Amino acid sequence: MLVPASLGGGERPPDEMVAALDAIAREDASTAWCAMVAATSGLVSAYIDPDFAREAFSPPAVGGGVYAPMGRATVDGDSYVLSGRWPFASGCRHATTLLGGAVIDGGNGPTVRAMVFPATEAEIHDTWETTGLRGTGSHDIEVSGLRVAAGHTASLSDDRPRHEGALYAFPPFGLLALGIAGVAMGIARGAIGDLVELAASKKASGSKRTLAERPGIQKSVADAEALLRSARALVDEAVGAAWDAAESRGEIDLERKAVLRLAATQAARSSTQAVDLMYEAGGGTAIYTRSPLERRFRDIHTAKAHMMVSPASLELVGRVRLGLETDTSQL
Repeated sequence: MLVPASLGGGERPPDEMVAALDAIAREDASTAWCAMVAATSGLVSAYIDPDFAREAFSPPAVGGGVYAPMGRATVDGDSYVLSGRWPFASGCRHATTLLGGAVIDGGNGPTVRAMVFPATEAEIHDTWETTGLRGTGSHDIEVSGLRVAAGHTASLSDDRPRHEGALYAFPPFGLLALGIAGVAMGIARGAIGDLVELAASKKASGSKRTLAERPGIQKSVADAEALLRSARALVDEAVGAAWDAAESRGEIDLERKAVLRLAATQAARSSTQAVDLMYEAGGGTAIYTRSPLERRFRDIHTAKAHMMVSPASLELVGRVRLGLETDTSQL
């Protein structure tokens, strides 16, 4: 979805990415999460050598990996020598291309670059025993002494994309956060549907009324709808304003970037609250692993733990809004 059209990709606007991930997550959150990682990893293709990018990211290739700088790399001629181990590498077992963030030793102080390499070069450590999103296979990946050509690397905070177009004016970390928001909203929409279906037939012990006929359940469903719809409205507004700026001026100002992160983080928070309401409304039925609400509950709380939608994101947005000196490279 985010690979340039000139490289064989879709180059779709962010609102389409969010909608697609939302739709997939209504059916299966782990599948949506892997699609989100593949899509946002593909964004790196706009920053690296085009010939290699076409091979590494255009269909049927599948990208994955972790941008967090858990690796170390040294300069060796026109290449880097990379070693590192990265946790949370979602979809690594089916990815054909991986990336790992690395701190570059030497030069004028430490810098961070995404190192792109064939998935066959990485060792996978089976570590993914978690509460939710179990189907993502987000294991650790590791390389040692791997040579990576300079043209196969990029700094997503400092480098300029090699491709024109409104999509590539969007902040990469903002797009990642929006992808997570899309998955979260899909989980919440699925949970509301699960509860509505359950409520039509389930009766509490000793009651002649179905859950749907109980005022407390009615209020919970309305509250969940309000949480989800308001979150989606904020995401749509933020993405629309940023897209208009990208198309008209070729860049997105700091305030719009901050609102993108705010919208994504709020969507994850509100979606979690909506799922919690539906899980609680499901009562004893929801605690069984056979219940879809049980899985929604586990998946949304795992998704919300991602650093791109963490409370620190709100602090970052707040500092921007208050006019304080702030490192905005992660926006």
